Amino acid sequence: MPIQLITRTPGDLVLPESLPPLVRRIYSQRPLAALTELELTLSQLIPPARLKGIDAAVGLLEAALKEGERLLIVADFDADGATSCALALTVLRAFGCAHVDYIVPNRFEYGYGLTPEIVELAKGKNPDLIITVDNGISSIEGIESARAAGIKTLVTDHHLPGRELPAADAIVNPNQPGCEFPSKSIAGVGVIFYVMLALRSRLRDNGWFTSKGIPEPNLAEQLDLVALGTVADVVALDHNNRILVSEGIKRIRAGRARPGILSLLTLAKRNFSTLAASDLGFAVGPRLNAAGRLDDMSTGIECLLTQSEHEAHEYALELDGMNKDRRDIEAGMREQAFALVDQLAFDADDLPAGLSLFDERWHQGVVGIVASRIKERCHRPVIAFALADADDPESELKGSARSIPGFHIRDALDAVAAANPGLVTKFGG
Repeated sequence: MPIQLITRTPGDLVLPESLPPLVRRIYSQRPLAALTELELTLSQLIPPARLKGIDAAVGLLEAALKEGERLLIVADFDADGATSCALALTVLRAFGCAHVDYIVPNRFEYGYGLTPEIVELAKGKNPDLIITVDNGISSIEGIESARAAGIKTLVTDHHLPGRELPAADAIVNPNQPGCEFPSKSIAGVGVIFYVMLALRSRLRDNGWFTSKGIPEPNLAEQLDLVALGTVADVVALDHNNRILVSEGIKRIRAGRARPGILSLLTLAKRNFSTLAASDLGFAVGPRLNAAGRLDDMSTGIECLLTQSEHEAHEYALELDGMNKDRRDIEAGMREQAFALVDQLAFDADDLPAGLSLFDERWHQGVVGIVASRIKERCHRPVIAFALADADDPESELKGSARSIPGFHIRDALDAVAAANPGLVTKFGG
């Protein structure tokens, strides 16, 4: 594949002379619009009011609190979903919500998102309102099932929507049509953080905390979760995301993170005081993700929720063990995938526009990592498939896709599904 050089012409922004020459050169090549983008303070965050649907979301939550309704959070099974779930639970409880619980789909049994099957499972907890975190924007059928059961729904997500939006009571997603929120790369944990910021403001204005005798929560205490989920989800670090990550890292460096994050860092032999974003991405994130890949993400969520150092250590040990198993499985699958690609016998310049790989021995919880490795090697969109039921070679296939800049795999799947009815049973993310 020919090497492509991407060049940018330095902008007209005048950078401070006090910056080191190397830093000035780096910044001059970045699309900075104003010097304020160099300031990573919470005061520079985009206001929550710019998120479409946030007023409706806050209205739903405020009414639920006042009426003592039962809330149920439905989370995704990755690190972004786990941190989103832990943040929503922690904050809603701090706001005085007496009835809030969560479920996270087991990827091996239910698949991704708020499906009708998950709604049936949710009914067992008798919720009045379901809140999705880091998922839901593609859950058309699941939202309809909830509506038919008389359950209200609030979707908080950051993934690109399809041609149709779910008929939820409220949707907060910066990528939905008509949303003017500039940070389109915000992670799911960032979206629910913004919803909680807006809800706190509404409750404060309406005298909720005073009337209930509840200390007004300091939501900066949740920024360790926001930083972890944002970095682990590998979203673009635009100015808004850099603020969230920077402030979260400051808390962790100061030893003010929750016990679960500190325990995971300790097991990974990372020094809190010199923590970098890469430590969250390469040390904490994979250990947290291992639960969703190999077993049940509730282990990761409980690790983030507990205030007990002893419990946090036990959960962290369990996650660390899962991550070691994941590494062993991944190593074997990666070798098999590389061998499959080598068998294609394409020259670098003749590779097809995309690659789809399958091996009946592959683990469906790890195919996403394999797809990422092949994408990095071939610079092509990749889908890696595994059997939905490892014991049944005739079962459906479940795949995980990774794409390259400028090509969103969801659009391709949408087109393939429309052109080939019945071929793709469901997709999302």
